[in-house]
Amino acid sequence: MNKTEKILSSHGIRPTQMRSKIYRYLRRKQSAVSFSDLKKVFAEKSETNKTANRTTFYRNLKIFEEKGLIHQINDGTGVAKFAISDENVKGKYGSDLHLHFHCTECKKTICLPNKIPEESLPSDYKINDVNLVLKGICVKCKEK
Repeated sequence: MNKTEKILSSHGIRPTQMRSKIYRYLRRKQSAVSFSDLKKVFAEKSETNKTANRTTFYRNLKIFEEKGLIHQINDGTGVAKFAISDENVKGKYGSDLHLHFHCTECKKTICLPNKIPEESLPSDYKINDVNLVLKGICVKCKEK
């Protein structure tokens, strides 16, 4: 069993060939990926001579998200994006709480290393979702 298969299995996900490919692709990306970006990358014919369909991608992303392997980011563009979750940080809200940065120039969204301490959140509230997005211009776009 390779590293990707071990990671998927440790999250309770059966490691199929497509799931392994999707996970490895997301792992390599420096910025969050939209559903349509992911679909474009895998639009080529697979080894079984079938094109992976939209439902396959959506279902796999949902499984990854439910199992805490990835998280969805709403960066205000109206397009959901996905990024790998920090596997070393799990809190009472099910995933690591951190900031995201969306560049208004290149439109990329990245996860920032800044963690939000859980003790700063009110204990008498029930948190359903957290979306922390800072917007501005990234270093690469700023240098242009």
